[in-house]
Amino acid sequence: MEVKMNKEIRDYQESMFMGLDLRQCVCSVLAILTAIGIYFGMRDITGQEITGWLCVLGAAPFAACGFFKYHGMTAEQFLWAVIKSELLYPKKLVFQSEDIYYSCMQETISLGEKNQKDGAEIIKEREQKAEAKQRKKRKGRSDAFD
Repeated sequence: MEVKMNKEIRDYQESMFMGLDLRQCVCSVLAILTAIGIYFGMRDITGQEITGWLCVLGAAPFAACGFFKYHGMTAEQFLWAVIKSELLYPKKLVFQSEDIYYSCMQETISLGEKNQKDGAEIIKEREQKAEAKQRKKRKGRSDAFD
């Protein structure tokens, strides 16, 4: 005796009738009822052949919904996701690039443009001046004993 086990536990489907799960059974019954309704409603108005095609076309969406899966979503979930993304929350996506090099060097570039010099040299001079100020502040009473 062999028991089938799914590799993924979420793929488990409980079989209700002839290997179909509850959702597939309900959608199949809806498809059959739709086909019967179309047949009895249209058989006197149109011919036999056209009525048969109308039954197939009317029942096909219900039958397809029972077996439809896309990225783990059922037909209703997929339809709701499409409605939300396309109708309820439409948005215009605009690509804007970010120049990381420019954002890092923006201060250096602006200093170079203001002073008509190399911005990197100006920043080095500032840093050297700041270090010299710190050295002067440290010189106070460094040789005194506490």
